[in-house]
Amino acid sequence: VQLQASGGGLVQAGDSPRLSCAASGGTFKNYNMAWFRQAPGKEREFVAVDVWGGRGTDYADAVKGRFTISRDNAKNTVYLQMNSLKPEDTAVYYCAKSRRATIVSKESTEYDVWGPGTQVTVSS
Repeated sequence: VQLQASGGGLVQAGDSPRLSCAASGGTFKNYNMAWFRQAPGKEREFVAVDVWGGRGTDYADAVKGRFTISRDNAKNTVYLQMNSLKPEDTAVYYCAKSRRATIVSKESTEYDVWGPGTQVTVSS
């Protein structure tokens, strides 16, 4: 499986863009899918995870209530709807596939396939 994220760019604070992550060369319907982000000078951090089979979602506290992760298995695509963006949301956003469906994790080491990332820059 290969992942490709899109939808980033320069946005204004308060905007609501949606990121997409398309998979090719396979399916992720039986795996958990997550978004991470990395701001300049900071470590990569967990943003959201969608558990396979509609078993639920989880979010980082910093984005809870503002971001929504979802997937369309028929389109092999995962989405991250971002609302009420803040300048501190500026980062490169990565989508990732879990190593194991049985583990729901916020740790990047539990994900084995990553997309190249898409830059989101939020201006105030």
